[in-house]
Amino acid sequence: MCGIVGIVGKSDVNLALYDALTMLQHRGQDAAGIMTCDRGKFAQQKALGLVKDVFRTRHMQRLVGNTGIGHVRYPTAGSSGPALAQPFYVNSPYGIALAHNGNLTNSAQLSEDLFKADLRHVNTDSDSEVLLNVFAHELQLQGKLKPEAEDIFNAVSGVHKRVRGGYAAVAMIASYGLVAFRDVNGIRPLVFGAREVEGGKEYMIASESVALDTLGFELIRDVAPGEAIFISSDGEFHSRQCADNAKLTPCIFEHVYFARPDSIMDGVSVYKARLRQGEKLAEKIMQEFPEHDIDVVVPIPDSSRVAGQAVAQTMGLKFREGLVKNRYIGRTFIMPGQQMRKKSVRQKLNAIRLEFEGKNVLLVDDSIVRGTTCKQIIQMAREAGAKKVYFASAAPPVAFPNVYGIDMPTSKELIANGLSNEQVCEAIGADHLIYQDLDDLVAASAEGNPEIDSFDCSVFTGCYVTGDIDENYFNWLEGQRSDKAKSKRQASSGEQQAMVGITNEG
Repeated sequence: MCGIVGIVGKSDVNLALYDALTMLQHRGQDAAGIMTCDRGKFAQQKALGLVKDVFRTRHMQRLVGNTGIGHVRYPTAGSSGPALAQPFYVNSPYGIALAHNGNLTNSAQLSEDLFKADLRHVNTDSDSEVLLNVFAHELQLQGKLKPEAEDIFNAVSGVHKRVRGGYAAVAMIASYGLVAFRDVNGIRPLVFGAREVEGGKEYMIASESVALDTLGFELIRDVAPGEAIFISSDGEFHSRQCADNAKLTPCIFEHVYFARPDSIMDGVSVYKARLRQGEKLAEKIMQEFPEHDIDVVVPIPDSSRVAGQAVAQTMGLKFREGLVKNRYIGRTFIMPGQQMRKKSVRQKLNAIRLEFEGKNVLLVDDSIVRGTTCKQIIQMAREAGAKKVYFASAAPPVAFPNVYGIDMPTSKELIANGLSNEQVCEAIGADHLIYQDLDDLVAASAEGNPEIDSFDCSVFTGCYVTGDIDENYFNWLEGQRSDKAKSKRQASSGEQQAMVGITNEG
């Protein structure tokens, strides 16, 4: 999962891009980058690290131009390293830079086609670079010295015909403007808005509406699945549907965990969706456990707080912030490696003993993936004096990998894969475990926008909307995503960088 942003303004957009990436930092903590365009010349700064660490005053001073794109990276199937920070750039045709959120499920075949048929070289194992080169090739096929909006839309149509998976992208064409497009199923989110300034109207495109809100842009709508938007450097707005088979099937895990609660995605308030998740979860708890002895509800911060409040209110129980979060530790879900995740949980959370001692506590979390985090938190609750520790998940059992841009583990590393709910309960050390029902989770999101066709729930069901996922793909994915594979790749990458003197200095 990554965060992307693009702005066409009436003056330099560097500071606005920086602020937007700060608001999207929760979507990626591995690397950050900004590229701007001024009179046909690109300027760039990207590196490993958080937004606040990647950009300094000297960088902002050279990132001039009224058009720009930015990216915060969270590595998925690819490896991690300075060379994989985005945006990516190709000089032909015209000069194009691109930032991408998602994962292409046919990237291996596309890479081969790019080399053998399109005569293009892909320098990394990033599917984002693959997507950039496919778009560049399709645009070059238009054969225009000066492309027009129609040429750009035709190129995006070509992308949709070749590319499968989940993707939302912003691209910048030197001297011409900003392009944005979204996969034909609308799996990955993308919104756009505008604001009036002296000299006219400015446009902004981003992964989440919260980035628009903080910069004073009014949310217009989501980019539709299969749609492309082109905003010229002088602010002319164009849009067109570029796919014949578009169908809105957004990723429901955005509502469960990834998105900020103050964002609106595909017309659904993430905050309201999480409230409804909590209400429905409370109803299930009261149905399954009518004679419960729960004294207090404690959420696991931050993404489960809203659902936890709704659980407590619906059940008429006390709600307490019994776990205090260290704001300087990243999201443990996306920590690279089991040992780092285990260490980070203890650094990230600390229990308030007064809220646990002598009480029967219901812990509410957004989901259970590996089981690493919740097991340690349950142990923390017991060490703080809890008599009983019950655990409730606002999502159903996560039993299958995500292939559309969320770096969930392989099936073997998912605790719910192959285990019953009772066995998971025993494995994490809870006295009782309650999972949300899938129908209730879908209803909690669908209520926000009845026009949504369906949701991508593949991590719960194993049904993949693109229809191209088989056992061979899972075997390949395991070779990319398992903790063992990542550790081996990181060690190899470190050795190679040391040999050639690569550093991460800005």
